[in-house]
Amino acid sequence: MTHLASPSTPQAQQSASPKTGPASWNYARRRRYGWLVTVSVLFLMMLSWADKAVLGVAAVPIMKELHISPEAFGLVGSAMFFTFGLAQILAAPIANRVPSKWILLVLCLLWSLAQAPVLMFASLPALWASRLLLGAGEGPLAPVMMHGVYKWFPEKKGATPAALASSGVTLGIVAFAPVLAWVVTAYGWQAAFGILAVVGLVWALYWAIVGKEGPYTSREAERALDGHQALPDARAAAPAADSKVPYWRTILSPSWIFAVLASFFGYWTFTLAMSWGPAYFQTVLHLTGQQAGSLIALPAAWGAVATVGLSALTQRLHQRGIPTRKSRTWILGGAAVFAGAALVGATLMPSPALAVALMTFGFGTAPALFALTYLVVAELTTVAQRGAHLSIANAVLTSGGVFAPAVSGLLIGGAATPAAGYANAFALSGGLLLLFGILCLLFVNQQRERRRLGIDPH
Repeated sequence: MTHLASPSTPQAQQSASPKTGPASWNYARRRRYGWLVTVSVLFLMMLSWADKAVLGVAAVPIMKELHISPEAFGLVGSAMFFTFGLAQILAAPIANRVPSKWILLVLCLLWSLAQAPVLMFASLPALWASRLLLGAGEGPLAPVMMHGVYKWFPEKKGATPAALASSGVTLGIVAFAPVLAWVVTAYGWQAAFGILAVVGLVWALYWAIVGKEGPYTSREAERALDGHQALPDARAAAPAADSKVPYWRTILSPSWIFAVLASFFGYWTFTLAMSWGPAYFQTVLHLTGQQAGSLIALPAAWGAVATVGLSALTQRLHQRGIPTRKSRTWILGGAAVFAGAALVGATLMPSPALAVALMTFGFGTAPALFALTYLVVAELTTVAQRGAHLSIANAVLTSGGVFAPAVSGLLIGGAATPAAGYANAFALSGGLLLLFGILCLLFVNQQRERRRLGIDPH
């Protein structure tokens, strides 16, 4: 393997050291282990969304047994997101200093602990306590996970594995929702929470053994590890690429704002589906709990296809030299417009079958936006600051989950009929997603922002 130069920073020196750890492995071994890590954290993301979705799957029996109104249940659905964003902000500086392995391990253990109040006390206060603790544990997951995956792959090859890990958002629903619906029907809603606690403990034990940190911690380390032949300006660009830019300059850029807001309303939309979708199928379409739990897996299954497919497309276009303004932003904005339009269209369909089909595309495409937004945000910062920036962006976009269940609960509870309430909630979500998809297409331009921030010298 040909090395261009010794890494110039302590972080790069540690990552590219030939003596120990993954940096001493050959490229094939690093790649294989990188995919093992990716699949491992994919399951963790699946478990995370199963923890979120279980409340929606069990919504009808919980509301009946505990005598909870739609308005109050909407606030319970929003509860975890009160601590979700705060935990991400607090974890942002830690993500740059503590290995991803240990952060992910602690987070998973917190999720299992979060189920304890519900298992001990079947009450509204216990639900609140459980969801608040769950939010604190799950908040930092996505940015820490993405940062960890990115460290296992070269920059131009990280989009697809990162998207696969992110697809756990939807695959978790596909895999767990029918099972949880069956458990709720057969053994009661508390049993579903208990199963998730046990699965979390098992994964934590597995990760303590398997988890490792990747060696791609800087652009210089990447060149040293893989012997990439530098372009004429690559050496000049390296110091800028690994330097630090004031956080506020990046966050206040139009590209950062509109890329993150597109996913903010994507998160709003998917959280609406998970928190109120099963109840909609039972209340309006008059399906059984088992049928509703299985049907909510439809948009999730489409979401997994969309997440991996769109991110793979962006990676392919990027590798062909197409500017990321087109290869990433246009796909992000276009997907948001498509999802929003589909959801609005679903509220106008007289046929329940056509409405459900459009909901599948609308609700399912929304989570595909997250991985694309992470790519844009990672491009607007430096490797040294990437973990913190991903945490901040994720805190903002996931705060859509604070509003979606509560606002939707108010619309559903205050409408003349449940069907009208659900239609209002779906139309609001789809309309906002459509609007901000258009704004993303108009205002996000990574090349312009990188030059303005001094990340690219030309």
